[in-house]
Amino acid sequence: MSYLLDTNILLRTLVTNDPNYQITQEAIASLRKSREKLYIAPQNLIELWNVATRPADKNGLGLSPFETEKEVAHLKEFFILLPDTEQIYTEWERLVKTYEVKGTKVHDTRLVAFMLIHRLSHILTFNVKDFRRFDAEITPVSPKEII
Repeated sequence: MSYLLDTNILLRTLVTNDPNYQITQEAIASLRKSREKLYIAPQNLIELWNVATRPADKNGLGLSPFETEKEVAHLKEFFILLPDTEQIYTEWERLVKTYEVKGTKVHDTRLVAFMLIHRLSHILTFNVKDFRRFDAEITPVSPKEII
């Protein structure tokens, strides 16, 4: 199997005092032990940069751009970064029409389009319910299901 890591998973790798830090580490280690391939998308890194550099009082991590750049570089070394392609938009458009996606859920839908174009079958996420509408296309998995 192949796993895309959702941004909420990547963010939990940065904050050691996050309540979900340990389960995230254990799930990633378990998938690696099972020889699963773990991927990230450019969109993940863009979303992570947004949260990482946002002030803590605005629901961010309050990291500087320099600190965030180091974290992004580490993630790119640790996971496989796949490229965006022209086909992702066309697939995203098909998905939002087919599933009548509205509002902020268009961002998750783009990750699903990315997965389909790159033939990734699973997404590791803390927001399994956000991806359930796409069960016919991909498999959302919680870290708790892994360990």
